[in-house]
Amino acid sequence: MLKLFNSLSLRKEVFKPLDDKAVKWYACGPTLYDYPHIGNYRAFLFYDLLQKWLEHEGYKVTLVMNITDVDDKTINKSRERKETLSELYQFYSKAFFESLDQLGIKRAAIYPRATEHVPQMIALVEKLLTKGIAYKGEDGSIYFKISSFKNYGKLSHLDLKGLKAGASGRVGTDEYEKESVSDFALWKAWTPDDGEVFWEAPFGKGRPGWHIECSAMSMHYLGESFDVHTGGVDLTFPHHENEIAQSEGATGVRFAKYWLHNEHLLVEGRKMSKRFKNFYTLRDVLAKGYSPRALRLLLLSTHYRSQLNFTFEALDNAENTVKKLGEFAFRLGRAKGKGGRSLDSVLASAKKSFAGALDDDLDVASALATVFDFVKEFNKAIDDEKVSVAQAAAALDFLKEFDSVFGVVDWSASRGVSLDAAIEKLVAEREEARRNKDFKRADEIRALLKSKGIILEDTPTGVVWKKA
Repeated sequence: MLKLFNSLSLRKEVFKPLDDKAVKWYACGPTLYDYPHIGNYRAFLFYDLLQKWLEHEGYKVTLVMNITDVDDKTINKSRERKETLSELYQFYSKAFFESLDQLGIKRAAIYPRATEHVPQMIALVEKLLTKGIAYKGEDGSIYFKISSFKNYGKLSHLDLKGLKAGASGRVGTDEYEKESVSDFALWKAWTPDDGEVFWEAPFGKGRPGWHIECSAMSMHYLGESFDVHTGGVDLTFPHHENEIAQSEGATGVRFAKYWLHNEHLLVEGRKMSKRFKNFYTLRDVLAKGYSPRALRLLLLSTHYRSQLNFTFEALDNAENTVKKLGEFAFRLGRAKGKGGRSLDSVLASAKKSFAGALDDDLDVASALATVFDFVKEFNKAIDDEKVSVAQAAAALDFLKEFDSVFGVVDWSASRGVSLDAAIEKLVAEREEARRNKDFKRADEIRALLKSKGIILEDTPTGVVWKKA
């Protein structure tokens, strides 16, 4: 039975979608004004883990992940680069989607862009104005009157005593601190700084505020009420709090049932910052020679609600683990031992513990520990020639089940490598040399193959090879 920690109630709840096995889910995606950093990808990998586990458990998932392509940051960056918002989006979106594929992140069903949904945003603002929940400020912008929404603060659990709403308590910027609990901009009146970035609306020329974008797009695709809303813990306030207020203020119904938030990524124990020279993008990490699988494993290895401290030592360990998992798959594919009943119970226990861990609010630490113990037990049994072909096949099935969620096994290692004719000839020549007890020549060929990136292993059933 799947349980997830709901930020709204601050407790784990049994997961029950509104429509039985169909899950409607909105996730806060990137603001594409630069290359996403590895902290961003921690969030996207959390989404990926949740989506794949939900699908593993038989749910049909409709994931909508927005892309912010108009806000304060994108406008400033486009002005800096002397590009249009569309040109800025095209440049960074290409890199973003390539990175998703490199990390094995399953694509969302829909990636709505804010600039393509301005009519829905205008309609939502008009609805809030009609209800008297929004008003026009002296600057011509439209603000949400939070004093009109009695449940404001229910997600971030803020103490709103002493709140002063109205003109003296308005903020026009998209992001602000908890100390600034104020009426926020739904629609920003055009200023010369916006240049060519504006839309015509019944309440004046301007552009949408950041918060209204997610409310309009999520309800457009998923309806007024849906199952899951996810994002980084830093979005709880003000962004998600404002989403709830403006959405429920407009519709009168619950916006999202479950709110899940992932924690921050630290780098070498500090907040990631260019000032500290510890700011890394996916490109930076891959350029250092690390594999996407290793980064994926590291970013998934800590519970999503706990801070993760990224270090290159930890990434080295993850790289080594990925290699060992590939080698384990390779060994299972060649196991031909006698078998033993104890292994059947090891496998059954591992499968049960793995599922139980992920059902417990995606307890990845316990899930990974279960898999690593299972690998250790079976590797020892393979060494002792106690793993039968049938047991190896069952173990491989479980490894594939694990990898359908975690996506960290290098299956090419399990298949060995494709050897061209020249290398096949060398392998055959080495076997002939061994039969003739010409061990010097056999060793020379082994060294030559190693220099070509091929490792030979002599087993009781013959020579096998794999990538170095």
